[in-house]
Amino acid sequence: MLKDVVEVRCLEGHRLHLRFDDGVEGEVDVAAFMKFTGVFAPLREAAFFAQVRVHPELRVVCWPNGADLDSDVLYARISKKRLTSHKPAARMRQRAPSLGSAAKASQPQAQC
Repeated sequence: MLKDVVEVRCLEGHRLHLRFDDGVEGEVDVAAFMKFTGVFAPLREAAFFAQVRVHPELRVVCWPNGADLDSDVLYARISKKRLTSHKPAARMRQRAPSLGSAAKASQPQAQC
């Protein structure tokens, strides 16, 4: 699918409102499918979860600690469409290299 997120808004709890590049939009409850362990552990805290943003180059939902969510999975949950070919490795090869800390500081913040 390779859907890009163009907007993310933080809602109550661990819910996000997302809009994709093809106009599809809706809400997803991240707590319904995520175990808040490892890199995702800080997302348990509401203040940290609210720091969600769309990565300006990769167009994925992400947080300052580097945690991100697969846009295709989010799209499938919102649109109720099945993932036909979910190949994370292929998606990773298409992503740009990681930004340095100076570039990260200048990234636009989400509307939370």
